[in-house]
Amino acid sequence: AKDKMKILDFSFDPSSRYTFWSGITGGLFLALSYFGTDQSQVQRYLSGKTVRGSQLGLIFNAILKIPMQFFILLVGVMVFVFFQFKPAPLNFNSAAEETVLKSEYREDYQNLQQQQLELIKEKEALTFHYPDAAEPWGKRLSKSLINQNNIAQNENREKAKELILKADPKQEVNDKDYVFIHFILNYLPAGLIGLLLAVIICAAMSSTASELNALASITAMDLYKRYKNKSDLEVLKMSRWFTVMWGVIAILFACFGTLFENLIQFVNIVGSIFYGNVLGIFLLAFFFRFVKGNAVFIAALITQLILFAVYYFAVYKVEWIGYLWLNFIGCALVMGLALLINIFLSEPEEDEVLG
Repeated sequence: AKDKMKILDFSFDPSSRYTFWSGITGGLFLALSYFGTDQSQVQRYLSGKTVRGSQLGLIFNAILKIPMQFFILLVGVMVFVFFQFKPAPLNFNSAAEETVLKSEYREDYQNLQQQQLELIKEKEALTFHYPDAAEPWGKRLSKSLINQNNIAQNENREKAKELILKADPKQEVNDKDYVFIHFILNYLPAGLIGLLLAVIICAAMSSTASELNALASITAMDLYKRYKNKSDLEVLKMSRWFTVMWGVIAILFACFGTLFENLIQFVNIVGSIFYGNVLGIFLLAFFFRFVKGNAVFIAALITQLILFAVYYFAVYKVEWIGYLWLNFIGCALVMGLALLINIFLSEPEEDEVLG
């Protein structure tokens, strides 16, 4: 009734973020760039004992990524189903709720909570009735009532956010990233909570370690060592400071990321802005070796500026295209521009100069 199980969208609407077509084009180029060029991934292949081991690592990524992602998304759907029959808070950020309940807006917030509870009970009855509704008009009527209930609940949530901000303007009211944490802490047995939190922390530490190591390695080897004639020991010491520097930048980036709709989507948007360009550069190096470095460098700079503009005006402002298409656009654009610029930068043949 709420279209949460609509897995594939075959519409040709380019403004839709997630369609089958954007997935097999933009998503394909995003995956190619992430698993083929991103240092955080490539360094894992480089750590293999043999080439065969590295190849197996890449193959296992290909085999396991889709089913793993499917089950991750399925967990989200099941948590959604769970909260159709269990009372959900007005805001899943417990710290935000605690703040407003200790403020002068306590009574207003409690009134909203009571209204929300009544709507939740009404929705539960509607949800149970939906499968038994007569076809087709009964189903349409039942779906319409459920949607009206959802609209009323969303209005209450917006009012709750306003009260929270009045109580404390610095509080984070975007609570989408708190839903799963709320479910874990309030509905799972104590032992399982500890295990899940340990798993989450370990996964976060693993990802953070690989990202910081990749950034520090690139900065030390490709920038610092190339232009500074230093010993390996000095480069190693400097790489530790680069790790600290990138750690601080990552923390600032994470603080900024909370302003967006949700963190996973934010990461994919940022990746899509840069990954297509990076993939195009690698493809030029592999398949168009006659293209000179200067041409590629200039093309990459122009492409990145164009991608910033396309994202701001065509994706963010007016939503003409979904952000996944940026991966394809960036890759095609940098390759085309590099080939074109290379023609103009090419030095004349020796006989032409002598002639």
